[in-house]
Amino acid sequence: MKKTTLFLVLSIACISSSIAQQTKIPSAKSGMQYGKKINYNQAISVAKLEKSFGKDSVYTGKIEGVVLEVCKKKGCFMTIKRDGGKEPIMVRFADYSYFMPEDIVGKTVVVEGRARVKESTVAWQKHYAEDLGKTKEEIAKITKPKASITIIADGVVVK
Repeated sequence: MKKTTLFLVLSIACISSSIAQQTKIPSAKSGMQYGKKINYNQAISVAKLEKSFGKDSVYTGKIEGVVLEVCKKKGCFMTIKRDGGKEPIMVRFADYSYFMPEDIVGKTVVVEGRARVKESTVAWQKHYAEDLGKTKEEIAKITKPKASITIIADGVVVK
């Protein structure tokens, strides 16, 4: 029974992933919405988000920033630029229910969701590096866990 249930769950996940990959992701034009429909109102900057973690470990709301990278495999995550050469913010999408086009890189976006500081394991860092198309040499340099800001976004809108 357990094997049958596991097989069904994995089959559904594979089918869902295949359908999502086959669906054309709309181009990142100004005003384009992904996921939950949101607006630009009351979005805070990345710098203000960083300062908010001094008081709380979680921020829920809207954040505005510039997209630095997007997952090359299927657009299942993106990163947002931080000032001063700091590690970018990882943005993943609630329940993997939507994906980003590659042409969103360099665009200013507003994301709405939950941001927090968490420790990223070496395995996760390597996984994301592979999905971003990093070289084997770059991936081999990942040897320690690190604290990073992550956002689980319910919606994204391109400015």
